Amino acid sequence: MQEDFCPNGALAVEKGRSITPVINSLLAHPGFTTRVATQDSHPPDHISFAANHSPPNNIPFESYVTMTNPAPGKETETKLQRLWPVHCVAGTEGASLIPELDSKHFDVHVKKGMNSNVEMYSAFSDAFGNPYASLPASGDGGGRAVDVDLEAVLKEKGIQDVFVVGLAGDYCVKYTAIDAAKAGFRSFVVEEGTRCVVHLGWEETKQELRDAGVGVIGVDELKLL
Repeated sequence: MQEDFCPNGALAVEKGRSITPVINSLLAHPGFTTRVATQDSHPPDHISFAANHSPPNNIPFESYVTMTNPAPGKETETKLQRLWPVHCVAGTEGASLIPELDSKHFDVHVKKGMNSNVEMYSAFSDAFGNPYASLPASGDGGGRAVDVDLEAVLKEKGIQDVFVVGLAGDYCVKYTAIDAAKAGFRSFVVEEGTRCVVHLGWEETKQELRDAGVGVIGVDELKLL
């Protein structure tokens, strides 16, 4: 829930702010033992920014570039990356959490997308599926793309269930929830607590989540789990 993903932001999600009351109610729920905030914290030269590439292949939302896997020994692996407007640059107002969010409840803060050479939607791993521990702390692009080994933190706390909300449902929320399931957690997305970049793509996203073993639930279903 960062300024740049909300209305008037650089990469605004339609009605993104409207889910804040749902998220705040979940943050205040006594049944949750650990509450995690994740934030994109990109360097200005991030590979996903259309402004960092030459025309004609630098149109936000439409153009793609090729990324190379930053993990040692995997440099021959590549992946196409969609280009975005410049957003959530570290230290800017756009990267900050919105003030309506009841941030006092957060126990863990994760900053991600910090390596300029690779995208990172998930809070657990980069776009190539590299987890925190598999990447060098320094090197090309600024080192690790994330500053917290979230899987290790949650397992150390004995967490078994992960519930994901926020923006955007078809990117960061989706990939975080899928990676949580891959890591062995029971993973859920709370439907009222997310919105998508592509609003009409939510049904497809829900199917992707379910196919990956992620539950898509409503707020009212939480008490039944």
